[in-house]
Amino acid sequence: MTSRQTGTLKPTRRAFLLSSVALATAIAVPLLPVPSFAAAEEPARGGSVSINIGTEPPVLVLIAHSAGAAYYISGKATESLLTYDKEFNPQPLLATEWTVSEDGLRYWFKLRQGVRWHDGKDFTAEDVAFSILALKENHPRGRATFAHVKEANVLNSHEVELVLAKPAPYLLTAFASFEAPIVPKHLYEGTQIAENPHNVAPIGTGPYKFVEWVRGSHALFVRNEDYWGSPKPYLDQIIFRFIVDPAAAVAGIETGEVQVSTANLPLTDIDRLKANPNLVVDTDPAPYSPSIARAEFNLENKYLADIKVRHAIAHAIDKDFIVNTVYLGYATRLDGPVSPDLAKFYSPDLPKYEFDPAKSEKLLDEAGYSRGADGVRFKLFIDPTQPSGPPKQTAEYIAQALAKVGIKVELRTQDFATFVKRVFTDRDFDIAIEGMSNLYDPTVGVQRLYWSKNFKPGVPFTNGSKYSNPEVDRLLETAAVEIDPKKRLELFNEFQKLVVEDLPTLDIVTPAVITVYDKRLKNLKLGVEHLWGNGADIYLDGQS
Repeated sequence: MTSRQTGTLKPTRRAFLLSSVALATAIAVPLLPVPSFAAAEEPARGGSVSINIGTEPPVLVLIAHSAGAAYYISGKATESLLTYDKEFNPQPLLATEWTVSEDGLRYWFKLRQGVRWHDGKDFTAEDVAFSILALKENHPRGRATFAHVKEANVLNSHEVELVLAKPAPYLLTAFASFEAPIVPKHLYEGTQIAENPHNVAPIGTGPYKFVEWVRGSHALFVRNEDYWGSPKPYLDQIIFRFIVDPAAAVAGIETGEVQVSTANLPLTDIDRLKANPNLVVDTDPAPYSPSIARAEFNLENKYLADIKVRHAIAHAIDKDFIVNTVYLGYATRLDGPVSPDLAKFYSPDLPKYEFDPAKSEKLLDEAGYSRGADGVRFKLFIDPTQPSGPPKQTAEYIAQALAKVGIKVELRTQDFATFVKRVFTDRDFDIAIEGMSNLYDPTVGVQRLYWSKNFKPGVPFTNGSKYSNPEVDRLLETAAVEIDPKKRLELFNEFQKLVVEDLPTLDIVTPAVITVYDKRLKNLKLGVEHLWGNGADIYLDGQS
C-alpha cells in the first residue's frame, strides 16, 4: 500500500482532529504490525550469517555520516520511519500512517506504539523530532534533504508533524533506515552528535542489537528478543566482517566462512564463483542508491584550479579502458554526475571528453605548463578511497596516463578512515578516486557534492572539491523545491551540462553492484533498500 497526498493539513493538530473530512483523509496507510515483502512460506529461525563488507566504516550509525560501508550495518540496529517496496512505494516501519499536505509544506506521521529502545526505554515522538533536526544539522546529505524543515512538532507521544518553509518533493522517499536513522533522544541530546559514543555502539529500535566491534575484524549484532516486529528477526546473529584482502575475501565465500560478500572480490574470480552451485552471484543494481566512481579535484590546488588543466586531464584518460580492463566489463562508462541506474534523472546526451592525449598536451601548453628538462610539467598526488581493488587500480592507471602527458602523479594508499580525514578534514589531497552514492534523487545524492553551501571541512562526502558556481547553486536550489516533474527534470539537465563543462570532478564509471551469497539465504534483498534494510526478514533455509 502507498501513502496518499491528501488535503491541506490544518495549522494545529486540534483543528485537524475536529475536521471529520481531514480525519478521514489522514489515514494514508492502515496499521500494520510489521512490513513484509517476504514469500508466504514460513521462514526458518536460527543461524548465524557472516557478511563481508570489505572496508571498515568509521561509524556504525549514520546519524552524522554517510560512509557507504556502514549502509549495510546502520539500519539493522537503528530504524527509520519508512521502508519501500520495489516500486518505491512507502511502507510502514516506525511510522504506521502518514499524510502530506497538498502544498507539500506539512508532513504528519503516526508512530508505532509499544516500541522500545535496546536499553529498554520507550520510543516516542520526541525521538523522531529530535532525530530529524539532528540529521538536518549533522548529516552530510541531511543538510540538503531536510534544509526546508523549519519545525518538527511533537503533537503527542506518538504523533509528529514536520513543517516546511518550502516544498521538498523528494522527502517522503528519504526515510530509509540507513539514510535517516531515528536515534534515542535521551542518549544524544546535549552531546556533539558526530562524536556521540553510540555512533560506534548503537542503541536502536531495530531487529538486531549491538554486541561488539573488534577493530580490523568484525562487528557483531544479535537478535533483539524484544523486537516490536516479533517473530522477526529470524537469524540468531549477523557478523559484519572487514576482509580487505581480495584473496581472503574469495576464500571466505568459497569455504563458507562468509555467507555474503559485497566487496573486495576480484573481478577475475566472478566467473568461477558463478559456476559454484552453492552460491548466487547477483549483479542487480541497488535502486535506492546507485553508485558512481569519480575523480574529485581539489580546486584549492593551483594547477587544478585552472579549467584547462582539468580538461587536459579528462582528455588524457581513457574511460573505456577503465571499463574493460579495471572493471572487466562490470561497469558502464559515465560522462556526467548522474548514474544511468537513476534512469529518471539521467542525461545521456552530455558532452564527452574523448580520449585524446594530443589535445591534452595542447591544453597544458596553453595553460602555461610546459614540460621541464625531465619531461615533467608539474606534480600531483592521487588518493584512492580503498587500498586495493578497482579504486586503487583506477588510480594506478590515471597516474600512468597523466605521466604520458607530463604530469607526474604519486599514488598514496591508506585505510578508509584515513582517506576520509585526508580529503574532507585535512584537505591534504589533489585528486581523490572515490565512490559516491547518487541515492534516489539528485537533490539528496548529487546536490551535496556541487552545492557551494555544502563545503564544510570535517563533514565527509560533501563538496570536497570546494566547487562554487552561482548558476549551479541556483539550478540546484530551484530544482529542490520544484513540484512540476517536467520543469524539475529540465533544471537537473541544465545542472549536469554546467558541471560537465566546469569539471570539478571527472565522472568515470557506474560500477556493477556484485553480491555473492550462499544460496540457502532467503529474503536477502527486499524492496529497493536491498542489503541496506533492517534485515528482519532474512533467514537461512533449512534451519530448525
